[in-house]
Amino acid sequence: MTMDSFKAKKAAVKIAALVLLLMSISSTALAQTEWAPNILSDGQPDIGGMWNNVGATATPLELPDQFQGREPSQEEIAALIQSRDEARKSDTWTGFENSSGVGAYENYWFDWFWSDAVADAPALIVEPRNGRRPALTEKAKAIRAANARQEHDSAANVESGDRCLSRGVFGMMMPTAYNNGKLIVQSPGYVVIHSEMIHNARIIPIDAGPHLHKNISQIEGDPRGHWRGNTLYVESTNFDYVANMRAPGTPGPGNAPQHPGRKMLETFTFVDQNTLRYSLTVEDPETYTAPWTVAFPYQRDDEYTQYEYACHEGNYAMESRLSGARVQERD
Repeated sequence: MTMDSFKAKKAAVKIAALVLLLMSISSTALAQTEWAPNILSDGQPDIGGMWNNVGATATPLELPDQFQGREPSQEEIAALIQSRDEARKSDTWTGFENSSGVGAYENYWFDWFWSDAVADAPALIVEPRNGRRPALTEKAKAIRAANARQEHDSAANVESGDRCLSRGVFGMMMPTAYNNGKLIVQSPGYVVIHSEMIHNARIIPIDAGPHLHKNISQIEGDPRGHWRGNTLYVESTNFDYVANMRAPGTPGPGNAPQHPGRKMLETFTFVDQNTLRYSLTVEDPETYTAPWTVAFPYQRDDEYTQYEYACHEGNYAMESRLSGARVQERD
């Protein structure tokens, strides 16, 4: 074989290998673009089933300092999430008697103890780009401080979740310690999201026209949904004023308020048949100085079972909390 023929044969092999690689990439991309969910009789993509965001519980709400001003690599994200997941699972419960407060649960009571964390992103907050929750307004700071001072003046001042009323949209949809499974049920013209914690069901009309009259408000707002391809958009307005509602990014005493002018936009995007990409944007200019957005995945979880969440802890504790505060006042 001459050198020229050898080079020609080598070039042909390279070209053939390149063609095979491109065909492989193209077929993979084609398979991804061709995948589509089942379509129901009313034209909705079938989003029904049990979905779980427990994999996102190890992801910090805000972007860690070491990633500020740059884009972390996938290896760095994986290392961050793994270290956070391993740290919480290795914590040893030493009993209520060794707690500085009333204590908590042993690790095996939490959903994340039995699940693997998902290295999806370095933070749940994706907007603003610095990955930090915008500051509270001065008005909201004053209300939060009043909540901390006056929470036990009356039952009406106690945080809405502790009163077993509602944890709000944030409380329902954000990853938390347990009860992360969400059952989604559809009927013609509706999507229902059932959350185990506080036995809560959000009924979302699809293509249902305008929102309720502005004089009609609800704790979780008035949702309206519509589909654009494989993405469900849910816009909520008409929120009740709730002075003391738990929200992400407000640790310590006192919770941020929810104001009537609040607007929320949620998206549920099919990535594949077992993954939903979820995002939530909140705009509440009386509470936050700017809008902000969180995003994380939900995974299909056919093994998860929801149970009754009677939510009587807050009801039984109310007498003790209020009477204890009266004793403190006398002292």
